[in-house]
Amino acid sequence: MTVSIPAPDGGEFSAYMALPRKGRGPGLVLLQEIFGVNKSIRETCDWLASRQFTVIAPDLFWRTKPGVELPENDFENARALRMKTDDNQASDDAATAIDFLRNHAACTGRVGVIGYCWGGMLSYLTAVRHKPDAAVGYYGVGIEKKLDLAKDLSCHMMLHYAGQDKFAGPDVAQQVRTAFAGDTRVAIHEYPKSDHAFARPGGVHFDAPAADLANMRTLSFLVDRLVGNR
Repeated sequence: MTVSIPAPDGGEFSAYMALPRKGRGPGLVLLQEIFGVNKSIRETCDWLASRQFTVIAPDLFWRTKPGVELPENDFENARALRMKTDDNQASDDAATAIDFLRNHAACTGRVGVIGYCWGGMLSYLTAVRHKPDAAVGYYGVGIEKKLDLAKDLSCHMMLHYAGQDKFAGPDVAQQVRTAFAGDTRVAIHEYPKSDHAFARPGGVHFDAPAADLANMRTLSFLVDRLVGNR
């Protein structure tokens, strides 16, 4: 289903919402790739809801082209939309979605963020600019350009990197490791044989064994942070 979230600076934006079978669970704000809240993102929300999370995926392009859904091979239009969207403003919208979910009857109160590609970077950015209860980023593109904010991390965070990724590869993972050296709240995992978007089912680089491992780690982490009392 779709919900509407009021924006503090005026207007409102939509978000796809998926509920767990029990109708209530810990919250997750899922931050999109550059293709909008498309079928792949909605299916990921549904999958996380089947693991008993209450999930929303806000439309982060709403200020430029609300409701856009692009196929994952439409890089030209996707990159154009991404370039028109301010990262900090998108992070602020993610924080607004977190507050919305924390106060929703279907949420137990604790809310994490999880993002993929651009959304993976935004998950990090939200964790250093706002206060989610946990953050997960898959192959986040551009985190290394914002590591001056690493000192402001507000929660536990897990990041996944692909060894063959030309957008955010091992060199980027190493920069992030260095920035968070000694911070026990941060877990960084690398998948040497995988490429960008390895966890997107049906994608050209989908790597089922690596995706299963990353998702297992993510679920364990999220249960620990959002269900457990730590």
